[in-house]
Amino acid sequence: MFEAMLELDDSRWSELTHAYGAASDIPDLLHALAKRPEQQGPNDEPWFTLWSSLCHQGDVYTASYAAIPHVVEIALSQANPIDFGFLLLPASVDVARTNGRGPEVPDFLLPAYDLAISRLPDCVLAHRGESWSQNMTIAAMAAMAVSKSHHALAEAVMNLDEDWISKINNGEWD
Repeated sequence: MFEAMLELDDSRWSELTHAYGAASDIPDLLHALAKRPEQQGPNDEPWFTLWSSLCHQGDVYTASYAAIPHVVEIALSQANPIDFGFLLLPASVDVARTNGRGPEVPDFLLPAYDLAISRLPDCVLAHRGESWSQNMTIAAMAAMAVSKSHHALAEAVMNLDEDWISKINNGEWD
């Protein structure tokens, strides 16, 4: 467990916020995520609610910063393939944070949050031997960029889709 990580049974979760109010529901979602870390569809739970609560339309919240260490810890503890959200959600939260799309990280969450972001390359390496989809590869690239403070690069990578990749490869960006 990450040092100084907010425990899931800590009463301060109800003082943190997410897109829909108090974050007292986030610990249960993180418990569910730990039980089902494999690749899922984008509308499957608990990912759907985690994304919509913690990184809603590009905005992040105090609960986002408390949840990311748990997301990274779960990813690091898994021996089986994981959902690309384990890399993309932390990268997205940190890009939003640096773009001013959320509050400052509270002091009591900062050590664990910073450690989690710095451990994203460890997550990538832990799962490097698995077969990756294009989404997982993009998430891994974004996670690596964020961990090295290259937030603009991470954001550009996260915006890649088949159309953009084709345009770039064909020199059609003018």
